[in-house]
Amino acid sequence: MSDPDRKTSAPLAVLKGMYAAESRYLAAGGPGKADFATLAPFFAPDVVLFQAEGLPYGGMWRGHAGLERFFLVMSGTWEVFDMLGREFLATENPVVVRTHVHARARATGRELDFPILQTITVDEGRITEVHPFYWDTAAIARACAHGGSAG
Repeated sequence: MSDPDRKTSAPLAVLKGMYAAESRYLAAGGPGKADFATLAPFFAPDVVLFQAEGLPYGGMWRGHAGLERFFLVMSGTWEVFDMLGREFLATENPVVVRTHVHARARATGRELDFPILQTITVDEGRITEVHPFYWDTAAIARACAHGGSAG
């Protein structure tokens, strides 16, 4: 709990602290270049991230090591993945966040703009579960695959 962004264990405060730490992590180069220790204090050791199976990074990602692998796969999938216009729809457990994303697939160069709705559970000051819901997983998969067409 030494990170200055984690002054309280209230779910919204933890999440805002994590987003600030994520910005620092990505600004430092992200996966493979920055130290995941920037983000680790915000996540429970047994955190679970659920991604839709139809996505190039679909599946269940468990623990800190799983999150590190997830960030590596995401950075391999997307050349750009900007999370913009965050709106907190619920501020207690689970926190619900609607985010607008602008992304460019690394393999195809295709660009997409889409919303993500996430439910995020915080327990004892750490994120324990993340459930992102994508508007159109098929469009995302097509944008990332050679030979497909987005839209």
